[in-house]
Amino acid sequence: MLKDLIEFIAKSLVDNPDAVQVSEIEGEQTSVIELKVAKEDLGKVIGKQGRTARAMRTLLGAASTKARKRAVLEILE
Repeated sequence: MLKDLIEFIAKSLVDNPDAVQVSEIEGEQTSVIELKVAKEDLGKVIGKQGRTARAMRTLLGAASTKARKRAVLEILE
């Protein structure tokens, strides 16, 4: 569920949605969600002063609270 949320948001933001890759590494209490986009779309995902990335992390935090799990978003270059 959390992986799908981040994938949907990222694909909506970028110019090259086919290059979006999302993987989830599940731990006992924490999930790490790794987001990889095309190099030219990296700025769109991060946003001015990191606002877009912060908003994605906020949405992920709210969704993970509902799932009773902690989730962390990593944006890979």
